Amino acid sequence: MKSSDTTVNKITTGVIWKQLLYFFFPILLGTFFQQLYNTIDAVVVGQFVGKEALAAVGGASSTIINLLVNLFVGISAGTTVVVAQHYGAKEFDKVHDAVHTSFAFAIVAGAVMMVIGILIAPWALSLMDTPKDIMENSITYIRVYFMGVIASFIYNIGSGVLRAIGDTKKPLYFLIVCCIVNIVLDLLFVVKMGMGVLGVALATIISQLISAILVCTTLCKTSKAIHLIWKHIGFTPISLKNIVKVGLPAGIQSDMYAISNVIIQSCINSFGTTVVAAWTAYGKIDSFFWMILGAFGTSITTFVGQNFGARKYDRVKKSINVCFLMSLGTTILVSFIIFILCTPMLNLFTTDSEVIEVGIQIMHIMAPFYFTYICVEIFSGAIRGMGVSLIPMIMTICGICVFRVIWIFFVLPFNRTLNMVILSYPISWSLTSILFIIYYFKSSWLQNTLSNQ
Repeated sequence: MKSSDTTVNKITTGVIWKQLLYFFFPILLGTFFQQLYNTIDAVVVGQFVGKEALAAVGGASSTIINLLVNLFVGISAGTTVVVAQHYGAKEFDKVHDAVHTSFAFAIVAGAVMMVIGILIAPWALSLMDTPKDIMENSITYIRVYFMGVIASFIYNIGSGVLRAIGDTKKPLYFLIVCCIVNIVLDLLFVVKMGMGVLGVALATIISQLISAILVCTTLCKTSKAIHLIWKHIGFTPISLKNIVKVGLPAGIQSDMYAISNVIIQSCINSFGTTVVAAWTAYGKIDSFFWMILGAFGTSITTFVGQNFGARKYDRVKKSINVCFLMSLGTTILVSFIIFILCTPMLNLFTTDSEVIEVGIQIMHIMAPFYFTYICVEIFSGAIRGMGVSLIPMIMTICGICVFRVIWIFFVLPFNRTLNMVILSYPISWSLTSILFIIYYFKSSWLQNTLSNQ
């Protein structure tokens, strides 16, 4: 296929901080709306059904879903990097192959994940010591969620392709539409029809289906190199190899996060339903910070990917520095807001005084240490944008995932309290940041690359 794209690529030519912000804000808003409709699920069940339902849609259910979905989300990150590099290098035939290979992978992987998720739900929840009073609702939520996972995978691939070429607005528009649909359906199914957790799960998968339809329609209509042609969907070996090379380590890294979180969630579950509900509510608030930092990470990955493909290494180095400073300032501000306003934030999810008290305890420990994770997000995103994903995976797995498992099994038994579980987070963030700082400034290949102007 011969393809061309004459659009001026401002990612490789424009003012760096302006282009990063231009790229960052639509991603941030898009992630905000994606997180918003997940948060609305928790708000609706927490306020209109009860803390058992709140614990069922969060807690172990959320952890298991992340464990299975994150592997594919990593693969979609591989798609973004590969498409961005080829697009920056103006290799449009390779862009075409990468797009259609990624869609084929989304369909196949989605079907496999759907079957696995439905089958293992009861066993996985039991393994995590899920409280009996939320077991039935948790199984329902997981099984219904995975019925819509193919649509979720297709949306992730499609939006990743759009962002890879610098189009961050359309994924934002799609998420706004889906957020509105999800809120309306939550209120209809849960408040009006009394469907409880089942209603929340149905609202989620319907919203995901709509997002998949929107992103596919957009790619089918575009005249750019990312134009989607249904009959061309299939596996191109070299494209699949490149995508998996970058994406699989990112997916494994996310899964190792999830596995360590499964172990931590099991500890949380052992403290009872009140703590599970508080942890779930905190997790919804906490996720707003991670979506901000994640937007910086996605921005720098794509920004570095395109400039690396275009061999503009000086822009690569400058963009990393600029992105780091912007993320640091934002993190300090968000940490302050979460620390100060924790009580009214928790009141959005529950009126249970015990749950609120535990939630405040968690937030006051976590929020002041968010800044310790910045190096991990920005440096790993930048290195991955250069096409190297294995090194960030190894450092993250060792510094965060392995450390947390060791902490739970060998440190926690000496003082089995909630605070000791929580402390594993800021300590592991700090250790991993140190690893990334050392690697970024001392790695010979990285410094040689960034110095090659």
